[in-house]
Parts: sequence; C-alpha cells; structure tokens
Amino acid sequence: MTDLPFTIDQLRILKAIATEGSFKRAADSLYISQPAVSLQVQNLEKQLNIPLFDRGGKKACLTEAGDLLLRNGTRILAMCEETCRALEDLQNLQGGSLIVGASQTTGTYLMPRLIGLFRQQYPQVIVQLQVHSTRRIAWSVANGQIDLAVIGGEIPSELKQILQITSYAEDELALILPKSHPFSKYQNIKKEDLYRLRFITLDTHSTIRKVIDKILNQHGIDSSRLTVEMELNSIEAIKNAVQSGLGVAFVSVSAIAKELELGILHWAKIENVTVKRMLSILVNPSRYRSKAAERFRNEILTLFVTTNTNNVDQLR
Repeated sequence: MTDLPFTIDQLRILKAIATEGSFKRAADSLYISQPAVSLQVQNLEKQLNIPLFDRGGKKACLTEAGDLLLRNGTRILAMCEETCRALEDLQNLQGGSLIVGASQTTGTYLMPRLIGLFRQQYPQVIVQLQVHSTRRIAWSVANGQIDLAVIGGEIPSELKQILQITSYAEDELALILPKSHPFSKYQNIKKEDLYRLRFITLDTHSTIRKVIDKILNQHGIDSSRLTVEMELNSIEAIKNAVQSGLGVAFVSVSAIAKELELGILHWAKIENVTVKRMLSILVNPSRYRSKAAERFRNEILTLFVTTNTNNVDQLR
C-alpha cells in the first residue's frame, strides 16, 4: 500500500485555515506557532505536488485542489473523531465527549440547562455545544460532526430521508409588552388590537418570524398589516428593546422566564390564538451513536420536557 501523502494533523491545519481565513488565526486556534502552520502547508503541497492556497490576496483562499482536499479531509476527520468517541465509550462513560447542536433560541436558553443537568450526572464527559442556524446544524448532524441536536426550524428537504427527526416539545411564543404599555393592564387582548401595536422582530428570513406569520395568518390575522418598528438580530436585543418601551415582540417563553418572574415584562394573551412551534430532535441513524448521546437523549431530554411544561404552565 502506498503511503498517504498527508497526515491527520495536516488535515486539521488545512481545515483550521479554511475556517479562520488566515494562517495566523488558524495557528492561534490550534495553539501552535504560525511558522509551524506554514511549514506543514508547504510540506503538504510538496508531497501532493500541487498548490492548495491562492497566495495572491490578503485572505487565505483555497485553490480547486485545496477545496477538494478540504471536503474529503473533513469527512476523514469526522470519522476519526467518531472512532475515538466509540473507543472512549468502552470506558462506560468514565470519559469521552458529547457534541450537541441547537438552533439560535434553543441553543441560547434551553440547551445550557440541559447540559447542566447532564454534567451533574456525568461530570467526566466533555460536552460541546454548537449553536447555528437550523440548516447548518442539520447538515452537521448528517455529516457526523454533531451527535444530536434540538432545533425549532424547518429541516432542509434533502436531509429528511437521511436524518431521524423526532418531535420533542412545543415551544410557545409569547407576546411581550413593556410594563408601561397601556395593554399591560389586560391579561388578554383581541386579535384586532395587534394592528395597533408596533412590533420588534427578527429579520424576515428567520425561522421564528416565518412561524409567527404563518400561525397568525391561519387565525385570520394579516401579518403583512402588522407595523414592524425595527428588526434586530438577537432575542436578547429584542427583549431589551421591549423593556425600553420601543415596541412589542413575540419571544419564546423559555427566553423570558426570568423577566416574567421578576415582573419586568408583561405576557399578553391573544383571544383564541396560541402561537407555538414544534421543537425536534435530530440524529443520524446511520452514524455511530455514543452512550453519552443515548444517555443525554433518553434521560435528560425526556426528564426535562415534563419539568419544563409544568414550569411554563406556572408562568401563564
């Protein structure tokens, strides 16, 4: 068998450069010197006898050959990591790692609590959380880079036959108002009252925004007639804007539990309208599933969904 013209370390360096966009940032992320990174790339190009980077610009850009090696190298690295996790599982969770993914709201407000519960039971397992868009997380699960994920958005159609998608829990989206708003005196408002409010939202391409518009339209509320005061790029920014009296917003109940308990925000119910979305668990059934992933799913997720449902009921 011919010796391979590259090593695992060289593939890791190639991936880091492509991710970080420069040799220096890649070196920092890998905790090695920049000269060491440059030397490994030079050796790799010499062994392959082909340039991997276009050195004409300021940013490290891959050549066609570099892009090909990166795509296949990423798969190789994922398989190596999967093999290592499988071997570590033989120690019966006396070590090992778990990589979980989540979409933005779920990853910010729900997953840290779930990971905290898991770490209490299995402190020796290293847990990594990756928070990105639903689409990116779904692809990472499909590629084996993430063990399992909890998401609230639409799964790319090309992945629905690859991934195992399990309904997990309903995530209610509350209409929140500043305490100074005239409507904060009422527990319930009418559907027509929505046209008199000024909304603070995520951008039109966000999953939550699409869910809200769809549900409102299903209940006879024309979402296109709602006055959008401003669009922000994070739930925290939206909450702060509402608290400052700049408008109202639909926000996941999981994101405002503390504010509701402290009486900082008011949750206004809409007569005969409940805005909910379904959270789903994603796994790739064709990939190796670690004991840590199984424990997280069967113990933590199952336990938490019951507890969290009771907590939401108490906040109503």
